[in-house]
Amino acid sequence: MTSSMLPVGGEEDLRALAMKRVRERRDFQGHVVAYVVVNLFLWGLWAITSGVGSYPWPVWVTLGWGIGVALNAWSVMRRPITPADVDREIDRISRT
Repeated sequence: MTSSMLPVGGEEDLRALAMKRVRERRDFQGHVVAYVVVNLFLWGLWAITSGVGSYPWPVWVTLGWGIGVALNAWSVMRRPITPADVDREIDRISRT
């Protein structure tokens, strides 16, 4: 990113962009939790209704959604949001 690609409004816009990126990393945690909870429910439903010897249909949900989680993880790193994270992101944006 060149200096011409930086937000035009200065420090405030730079901080908003950094905060957006850090928030995206945090939102990934919710995605993973939803994935685990829903898949546990579906696998439990399958085990109770169909039994262990039947066709494991939840595998398609687990694999399909797992691809989405993996793609989300590819672009987002989950960490607690701290002021130091925001400052590091501002420095990273400013340097490029």
